[in-house]
Amino acid sequence: MRRIENATSRQVTFSKRRNGLLKKAFELSVLCDAEVALIIFSPRGKLCEFANSRMQATIERYRKHVKDTQISRKISDENMQQLKTEATNMVKNIELLEIAKRSKFLETTGRMGSCTIEELQQIEQQLERSVSNVRARKNQVFKEQIERLKEKEKLLAAENASVASTMAKLESGGRN
Repeated sequence: MRRIENATSRQVTFSKRRNGLLKKAFELSVLCDAEVALIIFSPRGKLCEFANSRMQATIERYRKHVKDTQISRKISDENMQQLKTEATNMVKNIELLEIAKRSKFLETTGRMGSCTIEELQQIEQQLERSVSNVRARKNQVFKEQIERLKEKEKLLAAENASVASTMAKLESGGRN
């Protein structure tokens, strides 16, 4: 598809297509009880519009929807960044704990020969509890992250369906 070079043909095509688009917008609003607002500026800057309700109310509704979507994305991005930061901090904490445990273990192993079986079992239990706590927290963070991603997926799927529906309506309107 390319621009019509002949100015007269271009103006005739514009008028016919504009009228067809206005007719389709009206039909969509009546048949589907959809809120429709259509704004067209001609090549000469003349405004042509259609709205089955107040144009300003529809525009405000659109702006609110865009703003809400942007806020939702921003919150999701902030949550994702927060989770990444928390995961990084957890990794650092785990490394520090491992270093501390290792040094304590090496200190203890220096006197292992003098440790009783009960003391060794106690050390083993402490290590197992520490590993268990780290795994539990890691799993909790993963579950939270998965839930947030599922929510984001639902929002994106709904938005995608809305866009696809709009595109399908526009494409079917263009063929008739």
